[in-house]
Amino acid sequence: MSHKVLVPVATGSEEMEAITIIDVMVRAGYDVVIASADPTEQLVLKASRGVILTAETRLSEVIREPFDAIILPGGLGGAENFRDNPQLIELLRQQKQARRLVAAICAAPAVVLQHHQLFPDALLTCHPGFHHQIPESQKSTLRVVYDEPANLLTSQGPGTALEFSLEIVRLLSGAQHMWQVAEPMVPSSEITPYQPKHES
Repeated sequence: MSHKVLVPVATGSEEMEAITIIDVMVRAGYDVVIASADPTEQLVLKASRGVILTAETRLSEVIREPFDAIILPGGLGGAENFRDNPQLIELLRQQKQARRLVAAICAAPAVVLQHHQLFPDALLTCHPGFHHQIPESQKSTLRVVYDEPANLLTSQGPGTALEFSLEIVRLLSGAQHMWQVAEPMVPSSEITPYQPKHES
């Protein structure tokens, strides 16, 4: 069974993270919806380093559709646009209530999820530059962190985007499918399908 995943993008989204997430989800055989969550709702967007990203649709056009995962790329400007989009925040709340996967990387865990107190009890990580925004009781310094009770996956930045994306595949489809996706990509041997919840 194919999974349907939503990847919002906005002006200022981190392009390495957005493209890596989208690419790995496509390789996994998922139905990937790339939706503009920009305040202008424009489909052609300038990412954080000036790369042009093109969304397939507007968030307002898919707001009532169910998704197996909602995946937020980082980039400070993009995360701020996500934070200020009431439709996206409500969609994330509904995703949480339905116990479906929410995943966020880089600035997004702090700037979006923590700002709106969407997961007040979950363990999470984010880009080291935003660690100060996460309460000590919730903060992890691991590269990829999955909080099972919250069904929340978070990660740190462009350099962790591949392992973050592969972990999404593992969570949705199991380790065997994740390795089928990973092997042709020749990932580093340090990339593992699972990161423990707590530091040792």
